[in-house]
Amino acid sequence: MSERLFPDRDHPGAFWVRFGPTSQSWVDPDRPDFLAFEYVQHIAMVLDHTVLNTPAAQRLRVVHIGGAGMSLPRWVAWRRPGTAQVVCEPDTLLTEEVRRKIPLPPRSGIKVRDVDGRTGLSAMPDQWADVVIVDAFDGAQVPGELATEEALDEVRRICRGGAVAVFNVTDRSPFAWSKHLAGGLAERWRNLLIGMEPVVAKGKRFGNLVLVASDVRPDSAGIERESAKLTIGYRWITGREARDWPGGAVALRDEAAEPSPGPLGRGW
Repeated sequence: MSERLFPDRDHPGAFWVRFGPTSQSWVDPDRPDFLAFEYVQHIAMVLDHTVLNTPAAQRLRVVHIGGAGMSLPRWVAWRRPGTAQVVCEPDTLLTEEVRRKIPLPPRSGIKVRDVDGRTGLSAMPDQWADVVIVDAFDGAQVPGELATEEALDEVRRICRGGAVAVFNVTDRSPFAWSKHLAGGLAERWRNLLIGMEPVVAKGKRFGNLVLVASDVRPDSAGIERESAKLTIGYRWITGREARDWPGGAVALRDEAAEPSPGPLGRGW
């Protein structure tokens, strides 16, 4: 069995989660508040400016499609104790390794299901989730079946009230793959935000994009202010510009699904 968790020699007790040469996650079980990856920092920041602004007495429900080292679920459990979280992670060998080396704390409220994203979504009840985070990769690419019309319909179905749907994907300019996803989100939710590093936005580098969909208007100005304070701030596309960004592209159907582009020019 090949290992996926590698100790961080500079931070005793912390681990990198790697798939081949690609680092997918970083976890320090003693510091769930410390998020090493810039896109994870931005997802956490978006949650702080949306659903985490609700009264603490309200128990939130969060669905994660993709778990890896569980850095975001651990952060949510630290930030909002008592939150009910379901993680869909089909890589059972990785999950077993995480349980051995960096187990989740007792009574964390995090339940891990050994299923792929589509299977996990289809099993969820209607209007159950306050947050759905899709952060799943097959190697360095997002599986195409997580960004199709049918997948987005499932995400929409399980969202309740002021729920927020967050997608972390990777792409490069001119973002043809991501624009199909953004178009599908804009068809199903009233508000759309798209964030990425300025160098990615300018087409100088392949990188992460964070897409946020909601019915309740998010605090875009607050998100942009907080993002600018981070080590790597994002450029955020908001309002009408965000809804126009897909340029008429719509989500693909299952039969036409394609994975996101790889970092070395594979696909799209």
